[in-house]
Amino acid sequence: MDVVLGLLLGVALTAAALAGARLVTAPRRVLAPGDEAMRAALHAATATLPHLRQGLSAESAGRSVAHLRRLTQASALAVADGERILAIDGDGDGIPRAGDALEAFVTAGRDDRVHVEPRAAAVVAPLSVHGQRVGSLVAYFRDPNRVRPEDTRVMREAAALVVAQVELSWVDEQEERLARAELRALRAQISPHFVYNALAAVARYIHTRPEEARELLTEFAEFTRYAFRRERPYVTLADELQYVEKYLRLEQARFGDRLTVRVEVAPEVLAAVVPVLSLQPLVENAVRHGVEARAAGGRVEIVGRDLGPDVELRVVDDGAGMEADHARGLLAPSTNGSGIGLRNVHARLQATFGDEYGLRLRSEPGHGTTVTMTVPKFRAGVRAE
Repeated sequence: MDVVLGLLLGVALTAAALAGARLVTAPRRVLAPGDEAMRAALHAATATLPHLRQGLSAESAGRSVAHLRRLTQASALAVADGERILAIDGDGDGIPRAGDALEAFVTAGRDDRVHVEPRAAAVVAPLSVHGQRVGSLVAYFRDPNRVRPEDTRVMREAAALVVAQVELSWVDEQEERLARAELRALRAQISPHFVYNALAAVARYIHTRPEEARELLTEFAEFTRYAFRRERPYVTLADELQYVEKYLRLEQARFGDRLTVRVEVAPEVLAAVVPVLSLQPLVENAVRHGVEARAAGGRVEIVGRDLGPDVELRVVDDGAGMEADHARGLLAPSTNGSGIGLRNVHARLQATFGDEYGLRLRSEPGHGTTVTMTVPKFRAGVRAE
C-alpha cells in the first residue's frame, strides 16, 4: 500500500479517537469512546480520503462534507475556499448555501486560529497549507449555547485531517518535477507497517489509559508532520534524534518490555546537518528485524561519535542478523523493494556529501546487525532551515 495512504489513515484514526472522546452522556463529563462511536468516527474520517486527496474544490468538498459533519456532530457543516462556500451539509436558520460568500456569515479571515462566532453559533477552523490560508471549515449548531471547548477541539482535528489530505494532493502535483530517487525516498520515509501497528498500540490505550493514548496520538501526529515537511530537506542531527525518540516511544507502547533502547550521542555532534529522515529508517529497520521477529524482543542502540571533521552514527540491534552478502546487497542499486529504506538513505547521503560518506552494514547470523552512518560535521551549501 502506498505510504501516503498510510499517513492518511493515521490522521483519520487520530481524528476518530478525538471525535469519539467528545461524545458525552451527561453534562460536563466526557466518557471514553465506545466501540460503536470509534467505528463511526473512523468510518466518517476515512470516507473523506479518496475525495479531498484530489485537492480542495467544489466537487471534492461536496463528496466529503457529509462525512465531516458526522465526524464533528454539528447541526450543519460548510467547507469553503478563501471566499465562498464550496459545499454544505445539514440545515438550520441563517446558514449559507453553496456558492454564498463566506464573509456574509462568519469572519473567515480573522486570524489563523480556530474561533467561535457567537452570532452564528458557529465554530470556524482555518485550512492552511504550507503557511497559506486556502479555506475554512465552519460548523453550525442550532443552540447558541451549544458551542463548547470540545467543539473547537474536534473542529481543529477535523481541519487537520482536511489539511493533511490537501497537502498530499499538492505532493502528488509536484511528483512529475521530482527526481525518481527523491520520489522513492519520499515513499519509503514512513513504513505502512509502522503506521498501522503504532495506531493499533494507541487504540489499545483509548479505553484504559486515555491520557496516554492522547499523548501518543500527539507524538504520532508530530512525527508524521515532520516526515512530510517537504520544505525542509535538511535538519540538524538534534532535530532528527528528537523525532527518532518520538518514533521509539510509539514502538515502545506497542512492544512494552520487549523493546530496550539505549541512546548515547556525543553533544558536540548534535549540530551536524543531515538529510531529513536519514536516521529514522535505520532505527525502524533495527526494530523490525531485530526486535519484532523475536518472541523475547531485543535491544536497539543508537551511538554517535565525534570523529573530528566527521560524525559517526551507529544503529545496533541484537536480532537474528544475516549473511554478509545479503547485507551488502541491501545498499546496492536494485529494482526490487528489498531494503528500499536503507538504500534510499545511502543514496541521499552520497548525493549530498559525496561517495566517501553514506552507510555501512555489518551483520552475522545470530549476532545482530550494525548500520553505520558517516557524515561530515560541515558541508558548504548544506544547512538546516
